[in-house]
Amino acid sequence: MKRLLSLTTSALLAAGIGAGTTALTTTAANADSCWDHNGSLMRLKASGNQRWIYYEVPRDVLRRAGVQRGTLLFNGWKDGNSYSGTARRFSKYCPGKPLEYQVSGPVSPNQTRVTVVGDREVHKRCIGTGRYKRDRLVFTYSHKC
Repeated sequence: MKRLLSLTTSALLAAGIGAGTTALTTTAANADSCWDHNGSLMRLKASGNQRWIYYEVPRDVLRRAGVQRGTLLFNGWKDGNSYSGTARRFSKYCPGKPLEYQVSGPVSPNQTRVTVVGDREVHKRCIGTGRYKRDRLVFTYSHKC
């Protein structure tokens, strides 16, 4: 049990979770770490089991769609080794009105990758088409911000 606790603590610290705290619990997690997502640098924030992922440095195509530093991409919860919540899709045709949809998925055993999937309605110039597409968002730990 002591070895398992040591491995869990090491994985959390490597992911920037729990650094500088004296006790590690699922309800007292504290994270401020940077992650790569599809060519953009993201910032993960945590409070207890709540999670937020913001754009830190969005890639060019997203900036043209109105995404800037601090734009929220995901908000939700961590339950064990999985995330669930709301993701957003941005379009230059709908500035300031991202499409929101539900996603969920696992955290890797070493806590350095989060993969969430969900079905979103396909829109054409801000109008729903009635068709759905499965999106897969992958976040890979980069460094402590």
